Amino acid sequence: MITPLRWTDGVLELLEQRLLPAEEKWIRCASGEEVARAISEMVVRGAPAIGVSAAFGLALDLRRAAEQGGDLAEELSRSAEMLVQARPTAVNLAWAVDRLCGVARRALADGLAAREVAHRVEEEARAMVEEDVQANRDLGRAGSLLLPDGARVLTHCNAGALATAGYGTALGVIRAAVEEGKQIEVFADETRPYLQGARLTAWELREDGIPVTVITDNAAGHLMARGEIDLVITGADRIALNGDTANKIGTYTVAVLARRHGLPFYVAAPTSTVDPDATDGSSIPIEERDATEVLEFRGTRCAPEGVAARHPAFDITPAELVTAIVTEKGVARAPYPIALRAMLGLSTETDEASEDGEVSNGITEDDAEFSDAPAEPGLDSEPAAEEE
Repeated sequence: MITPLRWTDGVLELLEQRLLPAEEKWIRCASGEEVARAISEMVVRGAPAIGVSAAFGLALDLRRAAEQGGDLAEELSRSAEMLVQARPTAVNLAWAVDRLCGVARRALADGLAAREVAHRVEEEARAMVEEDVQANRDLGRAGSLLLPDGARVLTHCNAGALATAGYGTALGVIRAAVEEGKQIEVFADETRPYLQGARLTAWELREDGIPVTVITDNAAGHLMARGEIDLVITGADRIALNGDTANKIGTYTVAVLARRHGLPFYVAAPTSTVDPDATDGSSIPIEERDATEVLEFRGTRCAPEGVAARHPAFDITPAELVTAIVTEKGVARAPYPIALRAMLGLSTETDEASEDGEVSNGITEDDAEFSDAPAEPGLDSEPAAEEE
């Protein structure tokens, strides 16, 4: 199984994704600082993958503090703050760090020795790897029901094994469908400026023997108009409770095109990507990266000197454009405030229901099956009517 990280002899090793597909090189990280740098510089990327990586970064710092007789509580706060700031948009990063901080604080409150505290944190990080892979497999099985045999699927960026601890989210759905015997063809947006689709998604699918064709980002509408795309599935870096979704820049554009052409637009992500503190997309921070990543390609200038550039790394796709959200707990449909709260085990008493007072194709807290049928033609997959 493809994986972007491995824990070897007490050191975190990260697959250098900036070099793929030309070279497979592993980077050793022996401290939280090195892990944070790897996250910030996109050696490792993808919301679940950076969350698990940060967890190991925290474990590394606590182990060092325990060995050197440092103040574990002080080191915990320092390391956690540093790691969370590495990238702001993906909520899995803060979620993973908060989870490990909770383990450490409980162990400290119980009066455990420093080395035992560090050991418990490391064990929790290792458990997160197994949990993420299992969640992706469960997510894949739930989402595979949305992919008919012979489907031509468009995906954006890389939401595969490289973006997780293994197996993948959007690509996990595709993998599961293929494992069930379905014939699936994938079209991968190149995804400027880091070309995660052309370099990473295409590499993963080729390794698995799944047919994949790379297209330029601005070719998606053309293929949709020609009837060559059947549906879209992407990952997510953060999902608000109303179903607004933050994902790699360009995802919103693809969602608008899908609505225009009457195609389902699915989002696949574990429930750890749902932010219970984000009521809608306006509360999701959007990372602005260095403009040189747009103005240059691998050190070579591709724009005139003196020209400025904007480089938002993510955009927000509003919930109204999302046909369904696939998680390890099932497939959620609108009204998303009810469906996602139920998935997270949160109260739904204050949420508004649909006009008839029932959840349409959503989840109830007593129903773990959720909705797994594709959207019916003429409902949420139909293009909005043009104004007269």
